[in-house]
Amino acid sequence: MATRIREKAEARKQAKDTRPYAKVKYVRMSPSKVRIVLDTIRGRKVEDAVAILANSTTSAAEVCLKLLKSAIANGEYKGLNRADLMVDECYVGPGPTLKRLDIRARGRANRLLKRTSHITIILGNIVK
Repeated sequence: MATRIREKAEARKQAKDTRPYAKVKYVRMSPSKVRIVLDTIRGRKVEDAVAILANSTTSAAEVCLKLLKSAIANGEYKGLNRADLMVDECYVGPGPTLKRLDIRARGRANRLLKRTSHITIILGNIVK
């Protein structure tokens, strides 16, 4: 039994993705708004992506820029050169939705859905 557990642990260790990444969870922003920003930087060099996000006016760009800088720092910590990094994958998933009531006329109420997001950015090396 114990040997099988060790074998499984070794298999998980070998299959682990070693690319640098950064995640942020529970961002109080709709995933659809974040997805628009992530689509603009996917597949680009890190320096280009930082420039795009720094000059973007959307509120999602601020969160994505901070996350991208964190991923870059993780890559440099792993010994990778900043000039050789690119945005390999970036995606957003929905987090928990806060349900609130909006009071309307004649004793009625509408439901407000305050959405949250989980954002992930994975970097990779530029293929030369």
